Amino acid sequence: MQQDDSRSITATGEDAGERLDRWMAAQWPELSRSRCKALVEAGALRVNGEVMTDPAAKLREGHVYTLTMPPLEPAAPKPENIPLDILHEDDDLIVINKPAGLTVHPGAGAWTGTLVHALLYHCKDSLSGIGGVERPGIVHRIDKDTSGVLVVAKNDIAHRYLSKQFAKHTVERAYLAFTRGAPRPRSGTVATRLARSTRDRLKMAVLKWESANGKEAITHYQVLEIFGQEAKAPIGTPLAALVECRLETGRTHQIRVHMEHLGHALIGDRVYGPQKASQLKGIPDLPEIKTLGRQALHASVLGFVHPSTREEMVFETPLPDDLKTLHAALKRV
Repeated sequence: MQQDDSRSITATGEDAGERLDRWMAAQWPELSRSRCKALVEAGALRVNGEVMTDPAAKLREGHVYTLTMPPLEPAAPKPENIPLDILHEDDDLIVINKPAGLTVHPGAGAWTGTLVHALLYHCKDSLSGIGGVERPGIVHRIDKDTSGVLVVAKNDIAHRYLSKQFAKHTVERAYLAFTRGAPRPRSGTVATRLARSTRDRLKMAVLKWESANGKEAITHYQVLEIFGQEAKAPIGTPLAALVECRLETGRTHQIRVHMEHLGHALIGDRVYGPQKASQLKGIPDLPEIKTLGRQALHASVLGFVHPSTREEMVFETPLPDDLKTLHAALKRV
C-alpha cells in the first residue's frame, strides 16, 4: 500500500469476530500487526465512515473497513537554531528547562520546531541515531504545553543507563499543578490503570486497577496552598489549589488524568478540564486564566544518577512567568 492511499474492505461472515489488527495484517501483508495497531490508534481506520481507535475490536459482518495511510514525512529531523535554556551539560547528557509550547519530538502536526530539532543544532552530530532517528537522545518527555526540566542523553551508554532508571521508576520527578478546587484528602496517592480512550484518541482514560488492560499509573500528591472560596459551596471549599505531584510511573498525561479523576482538573486544561476552561466556579472573568492558554503544570524537579560519575543529580526549576502570574492572581482571590 502506498502513502496517501486509501483502501476499503467489507468484512464477510468468516471475518466476523476476528481481532481487528490481526485481520488487517492479513488483508494488507505489507503491514505488520504492530504497524496496523499503531495506525488504528492514530485514527487511520474508519468503520462505516466512523473512526475506530481500538485495535482489539472484533470485526462485524457487512461493515466496511477503510484504511488511509498517513502522508510520508521526512525520515530524520534537520537541525534548527532554536534557543535552549540549558541547566547543565557535559559529555553524557544535557538538562533543559523546556518552555511551554515546545514539542519534545517530531510527530503529527509538529514536524519542525521541536526540542529534537533544537538539540540537533546545539549538539551537532553527537546525537545522531541515539535512541532512534526521530527521537535522538530522548529518554522521557513532557507534554508540549507543560513546562519544566527534562534530561537528554548524548551517547548510547548514557541513553541506556538513563532509560533503565526511568523504566525502574527510580528517577525523582515532581510537578507543580494548579487545580480547580482542592483534592481531598489534602495528600494521598492515586493508583489506576491508564489506556487510550476509545471515544477520543487524544485522551487517556482511567481503568479499574484490577483491569487487565492499560498500564499502571501511580501519582503521589500533596496540596501546598489553597485559594479562595467557591461561591454557594460549604465553607472550606477552595476555588483552586497548588498541588505538588510526584510520579512513581510516567504515563502519557498521567497527572492531568489523575487530577481530573479526583474531580479537580488542572486550570487551563482544555482536554481534561470543563468546557469553560478559562473560568473558575464563581469567578468567570479572571484574566490570568483566560490568557494562560495551556494547562497549569510545571515539571519542577528531576533527579537521577549520572551515567558516568554515578553522582546523584537533582535539578529544580521555578515556576515560569505565566504560572507566577497565575499564582499571584489566585493569592488575591
